[in-house]
Amino acid sequence: MAFDDSERTAGQAVRVPRTRSADERPLVEDIRLLGRILGDVIREQEGVEAYELIERVRKLSVAFRRDADHEADRALKALLKSLSSEQTVSVIRAFTYFSHLANLAEDRHHIRRRSIHERAGDQQEGSIEVALARLRWAGIGAKPVSQLLARSYLSPVLTAHPTEVQRKSILDAERDIAHLLTMRDEIKARAIPKDALAPRELAANEAHMRARVLQLWQTRLLRFTKLTVADEIENALSYYEATFLREIPKLYAHLERELGSQPVASFLRMGQWIGGDRDGNPNVTAQTLEYALRRQAEVALRHFLTEVHFLGQELSQSALLVAVSPDMRALADRSPDLNEHRLDEPYRRALTGMYSRLAATLKDLTGGDAARHAVPPQDPYTGPAEFLADLRTIEASLLANHGGPLVQQRLHPLIRAVEVFGFHLATVDLRQSSDQHELVVAELLSVARIEANYAKLDETARRELLVRLLCDARPLRVMGAAYSELAKKELAIFEMALAMRSRLGAQAIRHYIISHTEDVSDLLEVLLLQKEAGLMRGTLDDDAQAQLIVVPLFETIEDLRNAARIMREFYRLPGVARLVQRSGAEQDIMLGYSDSNKDGGIFTSNWELYRAGTALVNLFEQLANSHNIQLRMFHGRGGTVGRGGGPSYQAILAQPPGTVRGQIRLTEQGEVIGSKYANPEIGRRNLETLVAATLEASLLQPSKPAPKEFIAAAEALSQASMKAYRALVYETPGFTDYFFGSTPIREIAELNIGSRPASRKSSHRIEDLRAIPWSFSWGQCRLTLPGWYGFGSAVESFLAQDKRNQLALLQRMYRNWPFLKALLSNIDMVLAKSDLALASRYAELVGDAKLRKRIFATIEAEWHRTVEALNAITGERQRLAGNAALARSIRHRFPYIDPLHHLQVELVRRHREGELDERARRGMHISINGIAAGLRNTG
Repeated sequence: MAFDDSERTAGQAVRVPRTRSADERPLVEDIRLLGRILGDVIREQEGVEAYELIERVRKLSVAFRRDADHEADRALKALLKSLSSEQTVSVIRAFTYFSHLANLAEDRHHIRRRSIHERAGDQQEGSIEVALARLRWAGIGAKPVSQLLARSYLSPVLTAHPTEVQRKSILDAERDIAHLLTMRDEIKARAIPKDALAPRELAANEAHMRARVLQLWQTRLLRFTKLTVADEIENALSYYEATFLREIPKLYAHLERELGSQPVASFLRMGQWIGGDRDGNPNVTAQTLEYALRRQAEVALRHFLTEVHFLGQELSQSALLVAVSPDMRALADRSPDLNEHRLDEPYRRALTGMYSRLAATLKDLTGGDAARHAVPPQDPYTGPAEFLADLRTIEASLLANHGGPLVQQRLHPLIRAVEVFGFHLATVDLRQSSDQHELVVAELLSVARIEANYAKLDETARRELLVRLLCDARPLRVMGAAYSELAKKELAIFEMALAMRSRLGAQAIRHYIISHTEDVSDLLEVLLLQKEAGLMRGTLDDDAQAQLIVVPLFETIEDLRNAARIMREFYRLPGVARLVQRSGAEQDIMLGYSDSNKDGGIFTSNWELYRAGTALVNLFEQLANSHNIQLRMFHGRGGTVGRGGGPSYQAILAQPPGTVRGQIRLTEQGEVIGSKYANPEIGRRNLETLVAATLEASLLQPSKPAPKEFIAAAEALSQASMKAYRALVYETPGFTDYFFGSTPIREIAELNIGSRPASRKSSHRIEDLRAIPWSFSWGQCRLTLPGWYGFGSAVESFLAQDKRNQLALLQRMYRNWPFLKALLSNIDMVLAKSDLALASRYAELVGDAKLRKRIFATIEAEWHRTVEALNAITGERQRLAGNAALARSIRHRFPYIDPLHHLQVELVRRHREGELDERARRGMHISINGIAAGLRNTG
């Protein structure tokens, strides 16, 4: 099996430009190497007949894509239909692993090309160098940048994901293959002009690679059981061990070099939802929250123990040969290390004591044991600040006594890691739906005989009651009273948060997110529950302080439109602004991309998010002046464009003026976490783009709003787009049946790929379906509908009155307005990944032929309208004209995804007709994995 890189798209797919250059040769060589190894493994493990069948499928698929050979297409479909269950699974596994291996080759090539550009002095957009160069051109030097970072807070937040398709075993094997590809490049580089050892080393490298590919082939792709919250926690922690703990300190070191003598504050920190996100997930409890934080602490502390161990090996200086500061001597003298061989080695003695104290800390906080150490046990550190102080003592002594190079190598990265990760590793957010808080508060009030029917009170009465209770120091809970399981479970979360903050520090849990925030009482209810658990001290009318930031999440179109009003009325309540000010003067507000898109379509979702951000900034500028409260936007972005996905760099720059200012949080989900952070170097690059975008958006973005004509045009487009989108999704009779029939949504729900149910309620209503499986399903059938539907109709409507002038306005908006440029770039990407020919095959799964033809014709017509609109505005008639890397990716991989689609359709059909045995059913589920891996951002 080998990739042929000369494909062009056929059928009803969008045209993607074909380019060929020597730059691609290393990528093609890697793909062919991995394909050859996989082919060899298949031949050895499955037999020559299985191998030849897979090769035949591959060649037919490539012929159709490359040559638009419809005879090959017919032969391919006939061949795939004739396969037995065993053959089907074998073919699906082969092409699924092709997708996985192609991802690794592309990641390696991305790193390779980036390094070549950097060595040539050609820095790329999204790099720190380019961001700082742009700032210098604007007259902004290193000092203002340093000052901005000192008051900044940038946080990628990893979230659990109902469509995460990767098993940790697969991820670990793929990390090894990625490392072997890197080593292979290094061997080749050394072999120029000639190295007699290179052929032998390359052969050994290939042998190791072959073993890992064999491991993949012999490892189950799918889980037998439903993923648990603990599984999700462990999966996320693997990214800290592989990437974040080492790469984030490297990123800080990079910034320090670029800013010279100016200090760089620890502004970039990690966030986590896994273990604290209860919205729609009954499996998240106080116990899972404790487990998540305990395991996070263990990962952080074991990393520090490893680094201290290596420091002890490296800092072997003798006090007989170099001077040592008095503080350093004192630190060494406090150590229990009395080994006579180290009496003159103060750094080693000190580090032995520090290791022992860290080991005691690990035991105290997590119950875990470190490696045995030949010194008496010590008292644990009281917190990361005490450990950091010891490291600073070592640093100061080395710097004062000609030990600078030793500081840079390992000590500085460790110091930065302690500053960033503490003993908690990442801030765990708590999240629950507002209706659950309402039920708990109603029960507390009823049992306490304060209000028998809280749920029936109107909003004004609720606010008055809640404010009065927040001004009353007495608790609501009645001793000895029997409360429901829901109330006990929810209150236990708050109590566990209090306990874990006490053990691991204030940054362990800082944010409480309220899903479906619809009014002010939703915020007050969470403050009241904090008060009940001891997380809020004092009273609202006096000196109250809340330990958790109450974070509203505005998700639907209506909620986004009401966001500024709700926050304005919240802060107008007596005592609220002073409470927030005393509690840290920070207000996070989360904007939901997924549900707003499912509610109103791609354009309206993005436009209402933009409007909400603008309105909130205007509101908080007033609050900042009167109460010095800092606004921080939290962007609930998903993997697909339909859920806020797309390049983070452009997304941050496209934010409304004044909404960043060094403050931003954003979610990272599902396969996107793997594609961004599984490879350590790519992980660092992705984090770098977040930093670069934050600097540019904060210091270069114009403060004035977009021109009024741009705003008016966007509003008109939004109205027309939402009308077209809702007409299809919510107003077309039979659309729900079409969706459930033409996508593998039901089959996705069967997969053991997340701890959370696919739907909030046991219904087939689109409104109740989670936005993630909604997007995931459309990606699987290659319609990618949430990422583009409605835009074509909106533009057609906008141009109807005065096509020439209106089109000129849209073209000017595209050139000069980052909001529209980023949005159209994302629509362009989604259309490039869509394929009507493949989507029509999925439509055949809909039993009602009249319904199928009617709805597919509507979707197809809108698809063409959207393509034409995009072409007219951007001036490009081919997709991805400005994204060579993705165009290259599509050209290489799509012929190898096609067989997975054809087989998936056939297996879904058989499954729904009750004709599928267990083996073929497993193959159907593997096809979901393979397509997701091939498309990379499907959930």
